[in-house]
Order: sequence, then C-alpha cells, then structure tokens
Amino acid sequence: MSDTTVQPEFEGRKVFFLYPTASVQNQIITELIQQEYEVYTSKNHAHTVRALKKYTDSVIFVNIDEGQSEEEWEKWLNTLKNSLPNLQFGVFSSNTSDELRDKYLNEIKISCGFMSLKLDMSKTTEKVFTVLEKLNVKGRRKYIRASTVDEPTATINIPFGGSYTNGSIKDISVVGFSSTFDQDPGFRKNSLYKDMQIRLKTMLLKVEAVMFGSRKSNNDTIYVFLFTQRIDPEVRVKIRKYIQQNLQSKMDTLIH
Repeated sequence: MSDTTVQPEFEGRKVFFLYPTASVQNQIITELIQQEYEVYTSKNHAHTVRALKKYTDSVIFVNIDEGQSEEEWEKWLNTLKNSLPNLQFGVFSSNTSDELRDKYLNEIKISCGFMSLKLDMSKTTEKVFTVLEKLNVKGRRKYIRASTVDEPTATINIPFGGSYTNGSIKDISVVGFSSTFDQDPGFRKNSLYKDMQIRLKTMLLKVEAVMFGSRKSNNDTIYVFLFTQRIDPEVRVKIRKYIQQNLQSKMDTLIH
C-alpha cells in the first residue's frame, strides 16, 4: 500500500492556502484551525511546490489574483496536476466572470471549486468546509498534535507535594499533553492535578488534567495528561492557535 493511500486514512491531509487574503486568513483559515484541520499558508508558489512534492495528497487553495499572472497560474496548475495527480486544487479570485470560472472548472478541472472573494465570506467558508468534508481530509485523525521537543518555551508547572514541579512539554493537543520533569515526581495514574500552568511561548494557560499514564524514554519518565472537561473553551482556542503556529514554523523550512 502506498504512502499516499495510508496518509489520508490515518493521518489526514494537509490543507494549503497560497496567497490568502486577509479575509480568508481571518475567517476561513481561523475556523478551519478551530475545527482541527491541519492548515498551512504560503506566499511563495515556487517554494510551496517543495512541500506539495513531499505531501502529495494535500489540498491546496490558490488565490489567482496574486503571485503571478492568470496565464501563469493556469500553466502552474496544469503542470502540478500532471506531475502530482493526487493533489486536490481549489481556486479563489475576485474575478467572477463565467468564462474564467468555466475554464478552471471544466478545462483545468480543479476539483475543490472556484471560490469568489466578493461573496459573503461566511458562505465561502461553508463551501470550503463542504469540500474538505467530502474529501475526508481529516481521515481518522480527530485532533492535531504538535511536537514541542525542541521548544524551550513549552513548559508545565504543577502544584505538588506542597511545592511546584516544573517540566518540559513534549507534545500537546487540545485533549492533553506529555511532559518530562526536572525531577521525577512519581505522579500516580488516574490522579487529578489542578491549577496547572502551561506556558506556550508568551501564553500562560491555567488547566487541570488527569495523569493518564507514563512510559520510560532513556533516563526520563514521560507522563501523559488528559485535560478534564472543565477546561476553559478559550484555552482550547489558544492551544489550537499555538499548534498551528508550531506546525507552520516547521513547514516554513520547506516553503520559504
């Protein structure tokens, strides 16, 4: 079985937006992130090809009003469609002519729709969600997780034993995180820990979580915590935003 078959089923597909406008960024992309889609943005079509060649089953929405001429976009899309047939394309434009729409839908045969930048953005957002749901972009993945192994600003502080225990977060999602600690505190499975303070870059978040389990890695014990249902919804919003920024910064090594 090929990687392109396995990835969307078990890991989900990546969604790229090339030259997104401010309204696309602020509404569509923001909502996709909060719905656990793995979203990336780029303003360099040439370098974005590097990522698309690595993640060959991705979905990409292109704003053809920017970056290069319409004729060049037509050539660019046709070239990618021929070389990377598993990619799925959508187009954004403020040009609402039937001729242009028909060309992209019927000649170039983009599969993810021709979206008008002049329409009510909430309606365009609904169209994008419909396309991604039809393509089963999430696959079996429910939550996006970001590795923070090399992020010194991803830390955890837990009241424990009359003092505070400090640790380094190894990965995080909106359902929980894993962490190692400066000194192994010997946390007990299924125990509830309140008043935790998570630091993600400049954000300081107060949460509570249950210790789900632990495992040994080299000389460290990695503890896995699951957030309780009492987590503040705004904390979830901030965690998702952080995860997207984390993943974007890693993707930028390919597309910038």
